[in-house]
Amino acid sequence: MNQKMQIYYDREGDYLEIRFGKPAPSHYEKIAPDVFVKIDDETGEKKGYAIFNVSKMSFPLKSIEVDVPDFVKQ
Repeated sequence: MNQKMQIYYDREGDYLEIRFGKPAPSHYEKIAPDVFVKIDDETGEKKGYAIFNVSKMSFPLKSIEVDVPDFVKQ
């Protein structure tokens, strides 16, 4: 199965979102200051990440490490 990854950045809102696969009912859980993981309500799979205040972070964005779902690695 070939899944897609979508990357969205809102400069005005200073918000970065990375989504995996098809949209599904989900919720966010905080994993670091201004960093959230999107969790599928039904399966518990990681569906993406949301990062707020990207340009104001006190550390470089490249230092954020997150898990990538297995289907994205294929």
